[in-house]
Amino acid sequence: MAEKIKIAVAALIAVAGLWGFYAIAEQPTIVRIGVLAGAFALAAGVMWFTQAGRDFAVFSREAWDEAKRVVWPSRKEAMQTTGIVFVFVFVMAMMLWVIDAGLLWVTQKLLGQGG
Repeated sequence: MAEKIKIAVAALIAVAGLWGFYAIAEQPTIVRIGVLAGAFALAAGVMWFTQAGRDFAVFSREAWDEAKRVVWPSRKEAMQTTGIVFVFVFVMAMMLWVIDAGLLWVTQKLLGQGG
């Protein structure tokens, strides 16, 4: 039950920060952003003390470690793959245009509207 209360408090703080951002519209933008960022930071701090917050922190660390192990393609490989994708998209667009024009022609002939 305490976990749910902490999550609800964090959500209320975040909503209050969002409300405060719009409630002080006459203040300079930096002040408004400070209120919003402060409220979100406070809400994150409250969430840190929940099991869901700790699970999220563990998940984030594991995801960061996994991203470090990814073998990223070289610039040449990325450019080649991008070129292949562009060619494929162009060929598919032309094919769909031909099919569309053919179906239009057939439909016009069947309806007696074609020239």
